Amino acid sequence: MAEVVLDKVNKLYENGFHAVHDLSIDIADGEFIVLVGPSGCGKSTALRMIAGLEDISTGTLSIDDRVVNTLSSRERDIAMVFQSYALYPHMSVADNIAYGLKIRRMEKSEIQARVKRAADMLELGPLLDRKPKQLSGGQRQRVAMGRAIVREPKVFLMDEPLSNLDAKLRVQMRAEIGQVQRDLNVTTIYVTHDQTEAMTMGDRVALMKAGVLQQLGAPQHLYDNPDNIFVAGFIGSPPMNMALATVDRASRGVTVSMGGAEVTVPETVTSARPALASYAGRQVAIGLRSEDMEDASLARDGGNRATLSTTVSLTEALGSEIVVHFPVDAPRVVTEDTKALEEDAGTEDIPTTTAGNTWVASFSPRSRVRPGDTVQIALDAERLHYFDPDTGLAIRD
Repeated sequence: MAEVVLDKVNKLYENGFHAVHDLSIDIADGEFIVLVGPSGCGKSTALRMIAGLEDISTGTLSIDDRVVNTLSSRERDIAMVFQSYALYPHMSVADNIAYGLKIRRMEKSEIQARVKRAADMLELGPLLDRKPKQLSGGQRQRVAMGRAIVREPKVFLMDEPLSNLDAKLRVQMRAEIGQVQRDLNVTTIYVTHDQTEAMTMGDRVALMKAGVLQQLGAPQHLYDNPDNIFVAGFIGSPPMNMALATVDRASRGVTVSMGGAEVTVPETVTSARPALASYAGRQVAIGLRSEDMEDASLARDGGNRATLSTTVSLTEALGSEIVVHFPVDAPRVVTEDTKALEEDAGTEDIPTTTAGNTWVASFSPRSRVRPGDTVQIALDAERLHYFDPDTGLAIRD
């Protein structure tokens, strides 16, 4: 096990492309950290620099208190799991797992003991004599993990290992990888494009955009306290709803108006975000997650909450909830961050007009709303997020 420290690490290619900008992360011994972000954000490049597969342009990388910038991959004592599995088709499962130990000329008895321990941990015991072509995708991924485990490295590096699996198997493998990492207590750096994997697996999440670290913290902290519009829009499924709203000051305090609704900002919020009052008379970008809205007719405190009147355009009954889509008569938030999010989601062709602003709410299954219904939606004012529309940063101090 080992601590991994990236101190202002940069990757600049000869053609001038700056893939990673001053990346600084201190990864604790035994921690599971996830690097997440859209395609091209630099997360895989960062992982490859840690692995020794890419040179570091500037900055320092330390593993177990030793600077490893100039060391080869083998000298860094790391093990990597790729999305392609990279198994030898002519070898049995046991031989694939043991291969790295054999080329190190380890004692046969020790190799057998390590292979057995890994196979038992990954439930591969009955499959040790099979060839990769006889295995399912999930079983092949377990073999790839087993090959990494038997090396007993200081650090595990995983580069989108579940991307080739179907949705159901990904859920199962997420749990298995997490359990194995906890059992071994090995420092693990995991790269993924899937924010659900990031939220469910990591002790901490590092969200990147265009080579720059946007926010680092516990998954729930990023979800509840995004530092900027990009973090707010990337973390969470469905993404955070956003619109432009106007801030005003009244006798009862600070209010925000959008889509025909006027929301009085609770004192707890203005205390936590004192800078919000300085936006009086100006527009801000507000955000609200789907679970922070409810059918006002069912909300216990619906009479005391701000409500938004709208017409339902689509409903999705999921059993435990009803996902309700509805238009909001307020301008969409259009920034470089939202454009990047739309490009990542493949929705960049949606017109950037008021008419294109659709929100999503998660209603209780007791709601009976249907497409075409006029509905009053209760908003949880304490859960609203506020961002500067020019800088994209969260409005706080």
